[in-house]
Amino acid sequence: MPGLSDELLARLFGLDLATYNASRDRFAQNARGAASELLADPEFAACVDRLPFAPNSTVVGLGDSITDDLQSWLEILRHLLDLRRPADAIQVVNAGISGETTSQMLSRFLGVVARQPAWIICMAGTNDARVHGTAPIKTLVSIDETERNLAALRNFAATQTKARWLWLTPAAVIEEQIAADPFLSSLQAMWRNDRIAAVAAVVRRQPDPHVDLQSLFGIPADPALLISDGLHPSLAGQKIIVRAVVQHLSEA
Repeated sequence: MPGLSDELLARLFGLDLATYNASRDRFAQNARGAASELLADPEFAACVDRLPFAPNSTVVGLGDSITDDLQSWLEILRHLLDLRRPADAIQVVNAGISGETTSQMLSRFLGVVARQPAWIICMAGTNDARVHGTAPIKTLVSIDETERNLAALRNFAATQTKARWLWLTPAAVIEEQIAADPFLSSLQAMWRNDRIAAVAAVVRRQPDPHVDLQSLFGIPADPALLISDGLHPSLAGQKIIVRAVVQHLSEA
């Protein structure tokens, strides 16, 4: 919820500020702990050493709630760099906003461009595939519009930055768990794996490299890689994502 103070966010959760901050700190500690566990593997640590991020450069992670998470793949990446390459002072910017479609990302992308990132890692499109209502007749964003939005994001970056780009396909979900989740079902929100797979196919057609999370998570997704809502990655799932990102970029 960008633009809201910590005090207001704490009140929205029915918490005092100290309890709210303690919760945030716990999630951050989880992300740092995940980074430490990954770095215990010497081969993976060597991959982090080889990441093509120059000292003092900026890396932006663009996405939705899967990125906008205090223990997301991007936050784990932040800790990996802090633990393994602190002298490089690489700035990691979390440009994920929960619930966003690619159309909404495009509308705010000037803020990303203004940071002049050296790298943009984009995981977008899960919410494009979202449907609402008990008998939905369309996704939030059509597949053709998703394709045009991704091209527009890439053109926006290419004409105003020198950023290199990496795409992540959306991962599959567990439809039955989404339907049973009290919060998601109260919104009459649903995601179907066939629609998510169509978005993933569009991401694979982009001219830049991509990491295919569909193959990593499985279809439907492995329950161990998602939290109980069947939609969002668990910490184990986030570790799978960051491992794939690091391994791909270290070989680029």
